[in-house]
Order: sequence, then structure tokens, then C-alpha cells
Amino acid sequence: MMRITILTLGTRGDVQPYIALGLGLKQAGYSVTLGTSKDFGTMIESRGLAFAPFEFSVREILEDPDGRAAFQSKRAAIRLYRKVAPKMPRLLDDIWKTAQGAQAILYHPKIVNSYDIAEKLNVPAVPAFYLPALSPTSAFPAPFIPGPATWGRFLNRMSHRMFLMLMTAPYHRMLNRWRVRTLALSPRPLWGETARRYGKSVMKLYGYSPHLVPTPSDWDDTNHVTGHWFLDRPEDWQPPPGLEEFLAADVPPVFVGFGSISGSDPQKATAIVLDALKKSRQRGILVAGWGGLCAADLPDTVRFVESIPYDWLFPRVAAVVHHGGASSTAEGLRAGKPTVICPFFGDQPFWGRRLYELGVGPRPLAQKRLNSDALADAIHTAVTDDRMRLRAADLGEKIRGERGVDRAVEILREQFRRLSTL
Repeated sequence: MMRITILTLGTRGDVQPYIALGLGLKQAGYSVTLGTSKDFGTMIESRGLAFAPFEFSVREILEDPDGRAAFQSKRAAIRLYRKVAPKMPRLLDDIWKTAQGAQAILYHPKIVNSYDIAEKLNVPAVPAFYLPALSPTSAFPAPFIPGPATWGRFLNRMSHRMFLMLMTAPYHRMLNRWRVRTLALSPRPLWGETARRYGKSVMKLYGYSPHLVPTPSDWDDTNHVTGHWFLDRPEDWQPPPGLEEFLAADVPPVFVGFGSISGSDPQKATAIVLDALKKSRQRGILVAGWGGLCAADLPDTVRFVESIPYDWLFPRVAAVVHHGGASSTAEGLRAGKPTVICPFFGDQPFWGRRLYELGVGPRPLAQKRLNSDALADAIHTAVTDDRMRLRAADLGEKIRGERGVDRAVEILREQFRRLSTL
């Protein structure tokens, strides 16, 4: 039985797709261990996967006052970096420990020493990501770089190359020290590192729908877009008391939740949301996530829950409002619901722009400029625009017809079979 280690790091949206992928591989007969921060042990082990915890806690970082303010303040971001940097060597050691005995590694790009570990163990390493960000293309700019939908073919491609270089550059010196000390491997130059990690000979696995982002014509056959890696709720899950009655009592409500990103002032964010729901004359369901919204002074038309499986809730609402994380975006689209995205940072503006271009959501509203009037207008559009609702329903039907996890397992099985014959 081949032993596969999956490595990821981040919020729930950075972990949940890899649990789904791990379950698919386990069902196909592989031995799977999932390594990530200690925040997700119960979530992983309850699904029957082996869990290898990193002492590093993403939740503790995001709940730090500087973590809450980092998305809106450069000074807070610098202070947060200074707090996090001393924890990185221990994190690299935990990742190395987790990989022991692996015969293949699948990894989120945030696992910055995955390539080094695979080199030391002499095993294949496959980057697996839910965003088209590891393979340069002239079709669109790098998703993490803010800007327009296109800069032209040449600059689009250059933006990808710049992003890939900058992605590891801040950690390059630390990684080289760790690589020499722990792995007894020679240091590597900064230039050329991108080609080794994500070059044409390296297979990349992308867990998103080609109906959401069409596969670029200039990608080669090392790039595989499989469809989303959805993790459905456990069979024995039950909704909180009274929630089904609330849903059935009137017209479907609007979902609002900002995932694991809390922002610097959850009370203010909640007040904006409640005012927007009132102005748009919509009922609402607020989901706390990791503290992005709070439960104070809610009207009878709004229900608050700490956490809930989106695959159960989203088909029951009129529209969804969230931060634009890849997993939340995928779940809303799978349910066929118009989506209002209020991005903080990272890939969230990319998904917001993409949904607007597809006509399945209003223009995204940046969190730093969010106000109740603009959010009320966006909610009203999402709920009442018939063409938007039809386009969202059509896209949802296409996404529900995909078998993202099954397709990923098929591709990996063929890759491992090919490697075993070399």
C-alpha cells in the first residue's frame, strides 16, 4: 500500500479540500496522512484520516490583535511577521517529521519546504492547489497580484513569473539554513528555484472547475484541472435546534459569513451586515467562522450560528455573502446561488472579479471600504436579478456534475504508476 502524505497550512478553506482529496485517495487503497496545524485535529480525525499536527496554530495568529489588524494596517502586518518568524524553524521541523516514510507528497504551496523534503527523500512531490497560480499563462494575470482582469498577454505571463519568484523569496535565506542544517543538502540559489519547483516537468493538480476558470490554451499537459474537491457533511450531522424552522418560516434568507478572517472590528462588521439586511428587506443567517461576526442584538429576522456545513445550508438560502475564499466560493457556486464577495486580500479579489465577469454575482465590495448602503444594494441585486439567478443556477448544475476528487485520484494513480516503471 503506497504511503501518501498531504501537507497544507492555513485556515479551514486551506484544509477542507485536502481532507476530501485524502479521503478519495484512502478509498482508492492508499495510506494517507494529512499534516497541518493543530487547529484541525478533530476535523481530520473524525473523518478517519491519520493526522500529523504542526505545533504552529493559524487560529492563534489570526486571533492575535495584530493578526486581526494585519489586513488593514501595514504596521500591524510587520508586527505580526515579527511574532511569526521565530516560529517558522519549528514549523519546518514539524513538516519534515510528518513526511518521514512518505512515498509521495501532495502539498499546498504554503508548505515552503516540501520541495526540499521530496528531494531529500527522493520521492515525487505534487503541488495541489485550488487556484490557477502555479503555471504561468498569458490568459490572465497572477491571481494574487491586484489589478485589472488583464494586462495584455506579455504582462499577464510576466506577472505569474514575478509572483512565483516572490512567493518564496522572503523565506529563501531561512529555508537554505534549514535545508543545510536539517537535510544536509547544499544551499540553492534564489534564481532558478521557481523553475525547479513548478517547471514544465512538474505535474500540477488544480482543484477548481474549468467552468469557473477555463483552462488556458498555453498550458502544457503537466497541468491538470480536475474540478473542486468538495468535502460533504458527515452523515450523522444534525442542524442546530430551531434552524430548520427558521428557514421554513418565510422566504429563504441570505447567508453572510466571512470565514476564518475576523478583521479588526467584528462588532462594526456585524452592524454593517445587519443594517444592509434591514435596508434590503432580507432575512439573514450569520455564521461566525473564527470571529468575523458576532451575535449581539440580533433582530428576529436574523439567525446566528457558530459553524455549519455549507453543503447543507447553501441550497436553502436565496444568496450568499462572504469573503471570497476559494472553498466558500466553490460551495456557493455548487449550490447555484448568486454570490456577493467582500474580499480582504490574497486570492479573494480574483474570485470576486471572476464571479462578476461570469454574471453570477454583483461587483465585489472590498472589506476596507464596506458600508451598509453598498452591501444592501449588492444583496438586493443578488436576490432579485433574474438573469443573475439563472446564470448561477446553470453554473451550479455544471459544477455538481463534476467529479473533482475522483478525477484527481485517477490522475495521481496514473502518475504514480508511470513513475514506478521508470
